Amino acid sequence: MKQRRAWYWLLLLPFIATLFPPLYARTDPVVAGFPFFYWYQLLWVVLAALVVGCVMVFAKERDDV
Repeated sequence: MKQRRAWYWLLLLPFIATLFPPLYARTDPVVAGFPFFYWYQLLWVVLAALVVGCVMVFAKERDDV
């Protein structure tokens, strides 16, 4: 049970990474025509989906235990 709960802490990662805009509110570097501010946030949309997927898989209760 405790091991399963530990996975839920990963859900804070995307929230914390985008919590303080002054850390990433700049225009350089530009990637694919997008300023840093926008591609940083778009990157975290993808990473957040991956984190949620991993938490769902690894925190699932197993019937065989």
